[in-house]
Amino acid sequence: MAHRWKNNLTRSDVTPHDIYLNRRQLLGGAAGLGLATLAGGKAQASELEPNSWEEIISYNNFYEFGTGKGDPAQHAHRLTTSPWTVTIDGMVDRPGDYKFDEIMAAMTIEERIYRFRCVEAWSMVIPWNGFELKDLLDLAGVQESAKYVAFETLYRPEEMVGQRFGTLDWPYVEGLRLDEAMHPLTLMATGIYGKTIPNQNGAPLRLVVPWKYGFKSIKSIVKITLTDKQPPTSWNKALGREYGFYSNVNPEVDHPRWSQATERRIGGGLFAKRIPTLMFNGYEKEVASLYEGMDLRRFY
Repeated sequence: MAHRWKNNLTRSDVTPHDIYLNRRQLLGGAAGLGLATLAGGKAQASELEPNSWEEIISYNNFYEFGTGKGDPAQHAHRLTTSPWTVTIDGMVDRPGDYKFDEIMAAMTIEERIYRFRCVEAWSMVIPWNGFELKDLLDLAGVQESAKYVAFETLYRPEEMVGQRFGTLDWPYVEGLRLDEAMHPLTLMATGIYGKTIPNQNGAPLRLVVPWKYGFKSIKSIVKITLTDKQPPTSWNKALGREYGFYSNVNPEVDHPRWSQATERRIGGGLFAKRIPTLMFNGYEKEVASLYEGMDLRRFY
């Protein structure tokens, strides 16, 4: 497995520039892993140069605050993120309401530099801070009968103005197969560039699954349920033909309305060339075995 940095990136004097300089020669990794690692770093340093802080916080999808790319940054300041509690229930040994501060005290925060690929065919590279979802699930004690993990976003329309409209069936829900959730690449992000994650990016706790399209990485999580049945997901309920349960990044399977073969890297300028999209967003070596024998056109 690739090297994992364990950091305490909460100091106010840590800057995005400092973090990038300290990691630059180590970016990338075997098969484009995206964790900081020694192998193959120089060859992929430019490919995995992180987007700027401003690009990351100002251009994103978070429909709870509006459908425009700038709407989350404009409206998310209304969201109250403290105190925060995550309910973990279903097929676990220790169900309950877990306070965010208690979760953080029990976890080791790491830096993970990951590619981020939106289903709309744009992409970024983001230096997340967080902990493996597996560690949180282990804290609750997953039972042997569990097969899936369901997630739910906060529903608070008085603060999340997009929830006042019927864009989706609120609250937003997502799900993973248990082996996907327990994979070491699957992250619960609590920060970006060593700073507390901004509201518009999913504060205080969001999922990051780097080999899947971005809408699978549910934001502002308040509930996690272990179950033996495949859970419903918001975009699959809304447009099942376009957004499957798995939604793995796959350049060979187009969206019904556009190609997924290439992507536009945010920050590349108005006339920047599109770049080829990588299978599983560049994490094929690490995750392809999860889908061995599956028809990825059928299970999209």
